[in-house]
Amino acid sequence: MDEALIRSLTPGVLGILVRRGAEFAAAEDAVQDALVEAVRVWPADPPRDPKGWLVTVAWRRFLDGTRADAARRRREDLVDEEPAPGPVPAADDTLWLHFLCAHPSLTSSSAVALTLRAVGGLTTRQIARAHLVPEATMAQRISRAKRTVSGVRFDRPGDVATVLRVLYLIFNEGYSGDIDLAAEAIRLTRRLAVAIDHPEPAGLLALMLLHHARRAARTTPEGGLVPLAEQDRSRWDTGLIAEGVEILQAALARDRLGEFQAQAAIAALHADAPTVEETDWVQIVEWYDELARLTDSPVVRLNRAVAVGEADGPRAGLAALAELDDSLPRHTAVAAHLHERDGDLATAARLYVEAARKATNLAERDHLTRRAARLNTRRDR
Repeated sequence: MDEALIRSLTPGVLGILVRRGAEFAAAEDAVQDALVEAVRVWPADPPRDPKGWLVTVAWRRFLDGTRADAARRRREDLVDEEPAPGPVPAADDTLWLHFLCAHPSLTSSSAVALTLRAVGGLTTRQIARAHLVPEATMAQRISRAKRTVSGVRFDRPGDVATVLRVLYLIFNEGYSGDIDLAAEAIRLTRRLAVAIDHPEPAGLLALMLLHHARRAARTTPEGGLVPLAEQDRSRWDTGLIAEGVEILQAALARDRLGEFQAQAAIAALHADAPTVEETDWVQIVEWYDELARLTDSPVVRLNRAVAVGEADGPRAGLAALAELDDSLPRHTAVAAHLHERDGDLATAARLYVEAARKATNLAERDHLTRRAARLNTRRDR
């Protein structure tokens, strides 16, 4: 390869990139990358137009770098981005699209899955995890939903309940990872609460705000999970808590209780407690009873068992847990927690290890593994 040729072409290639709009420093970096690539490729496959080859490769490297830098800046902006309180504009095509995807020709579960995939941008794996089904099952469900709506007119929007479930699932995915999803779910729920005269959208908005208020305290700087009982409550966003409680109180005053209002009431009781020891667990159990009546959800009953363990003692919690299917996700982790509370450290450590093997994400697995290690250390002393 003729290095003298490359050196002679470099100023001209650099000038072309600058004339195309690249800043000089970025253009220099891109040209250097192109030269490195030329050293690698040209000996085996010399180009017919060396200058044109260098211009093409350098320009592509410049565009790739520009896009990567823009994406990085956007991610950094999203870290500090909070859903703004207050009134919002009335029109929103994204919210309308949520309603259209919740089409009457679809079952509720299919509508939720399709909307999460097509509008919310979630992966099939994320949606399957949210629905507690295998990924292959969810893929088939989404495919069937697409086939169902492929030949229908989207002129009959779906029901509010389906849209609320979709928004909450999107928020949950964002709350566990991508903050932009959580912020978008809150933004759309604000619009829905303004647009629809029903307390449930307001209840969902209150629930999101109360959960979102704890975001900064939910993880360590290294990304590890921090359980609610161990969170630094001084890091909770009191402004979001106050707004969520106010919205919830207005919704409950309408005396049309729904599942999201009940969940928000539980979140508000946690937010209201200055310390974990001052949490009103008795009232939380009562709200879980209401929520179980409204939903008949095994996940609700699982969470209720934890609350019973706090209100009436760990053995009462274990008795409530024994009534549930032990294949339920997080069942083993809850059993480990209750056995630890009861002082049975050996059983708790074993169950934490078992729960870690079943964990669906790395942060949860690491948290459960650390729990088991901590208990084993205590036993060895």
